[in-house]
Amino acid sequence: MTSAIAWYDAHADEVTPRYEGVSSESVHGWLTDLLPASSGAVLDVGAGSGRDAAWLADKGYDVVAAEPSAQMRTLAMREHPDARIQWSKDALPGLSELTRSGLSFDLILVSAVWMHVPQGKRPRAFRKMINLLKPGGVIAITLRQGYADPHRGMYPATAGEIEDLARDHGAFIERCTESADRLGRNDVSWTQIAVRLPDDGLGALPLLRHIILNDDKSSTYKPALLRSLCRVADGASGFVTERDDETVSVPLGLVALTWLRLFKPLISGGLPQSPLNLGSEGDKLGFVKEGFRQLKEVSPLDMRIGMSFSGDIGKALHAALKDAAETIARMPAKYIKYPDGKPIFPIDKAGVLRRPEKILLNREYLASFGKMMVPRHLWRAMRRFDVWIEPALVAEWGRLMKGYAERQERQITDGDIALAMGWSEPSRDVRIARERAIRLCAEKKLFCVWSGKRLSMTAADIDHCFPWAVWSCGDLWNLMPAHRSVNQREKRDRLPGNAILKAAQDRILGWWNYAYQDDYLLEKRFWLEATASLPTVRSDGSELSDIFDALCLQRMRLKRDQQVPEWQGENHLSA
Repeated sequence: MTSAIAWYDAHADEVTPRYEGVSSESVHGWLTDLLPASSGAVLDVGAGSGRDAAWLADKGYDVVAAEPSAQMRTLAMREHPDARIQWSKDALPGLSELTRSGLSFDLILVSAVWMHVPQGKRPRAFRKMINLLKPGGVIAITLRQGYADPHRGMYPATAGEIEDLARDHGAFIERCTESADRLGRNDVSWTQIAVRLPDDGLGALPLLRHIILNDDKSSTYKPALLRSLCRVADGASGFVTERDDETVSVPLGLVALTWLRLFKPLISGGLPQSPLNLGSEGDKLGFVKEGFRQLKEVSPLDMRIGMSFSGDIGKALHAALKDAAETIARMPAKYIKYPDGKPIFPIDKAGVLRRPEKILLNREYLASFGKMMVPRHLWRAMRRFDVWIEPALVAEWGRLMKGYAERQERQITDGDIALAMGWSEPSRDVRIARERAIRLCAEKKLFCVWSGKRLSMTAADIDHCFPWAVWSCGDLWNLMPAHRSVNQREKRDRLPGNAILKAAQDRILGWWNYAYQDDYLLEKRFWLEATASLPTVRSDGSELSDIFDALCLQRMRLKRDQQVPEWQGENHLSA
């Protein structure tokens, strides 16, 4: 794709008006009756001048337009400044940014792009797109027929190739048509193909349901591992890396840390985790050793990403994480299997594990314990459906504890279970953001991100951009200064809509810059939180604008996966 991107960078001014001179309706009329419901999500791969992305946005879709040519992207954003379009520099065959985002799409449009993908890279490119497609969704591909110009990075493409790739991935060709070139070139024609991914009810959710409800369990370890992964998927997916097209790699130390946070209140509450686990000291549990016991006075809230430990507590935490990681590898990860006996969550163990003098719970330290491989389809399901999967895990875990207690002739109440099973999150602490707001207010640099009005501290609130009721995230990047009446009477517990969010971009970037980037410790925390919870933000080379782009993708994911109501902010778009 490199030569094609370079060609479009060099010829963007020439080709953009040519593409804009032809309507999307005339080019994609063959596809109209296959378009998803108007509330769907669409990915336009190789969006070019933005013509088709704008056409789809006008139909009411949430659109991600992926265009790797910087010059084409610049012209397209100028030509189609539509807040419903989220632009990305992602490209085939990898689509790495969108793969990390956790988004899924009802329609993927690949118009006049496939011929730029070298033949040897096409199986991977198709696999990437299928992994981004919702069950029942459509990939619409148009194939150029005629002379393939090597100077433009073009390669021959056939319908038979697409049919073979679709069959290999459990999809089928729903429509295949031929069309003349809309730009009037006699030596060029187009093959138009719609690939449908069946919604047959098979895949990630039935497999998870089987593990949760039907798998044999001699302890609570299996639901504990699945819930640990769900918690990572919900709040720390930025620490997860791409291993290959079929799996993602989760730091084993992060799984172990989440495991400890889940088990700590259960053990201190004396709730049995196996038939032989009787009391509050964690007897007969393989990971409850000296390190875990020395953490008795440490709150689960303190055992979270970004916290640091040293001295005796640091030694104890390191030992507890090591013991938890070994137990996870030896027990649930080993015995959660596919029907053919292969483990679903294989582990690459670390080599020699050295304890640092000061422990910082960041990506590098947590990855030093090893890696857990998670099948991509399960990982995507955990990210998309955690809000429904986790309650099933909690219910099964509670059922197991009740059963163990009855065998031990003990009684535990639903209240005891509910209290101990709650995920420990920090309270809605906006203290640091408020302190920075007070400083900026004194300097007359504090503005409501939504209305643009200058704020006094008597009128200022600290607003969670993504409401706490939707996603309990107290990260610094998610805390915004807002006028009290806007926050409490207008926005409330709703997601900011596309238009209001895009209109606020400069004010949000200014707030992040003024509030956090001139203090070394706050800047370090700000970036660590962003890389942990926003998976498309990288730990090196990212800018504040990259965090804003990641925020927009996360907004779309919350809207699509949880159907969160939106606030359109009509009164403030002209501010």
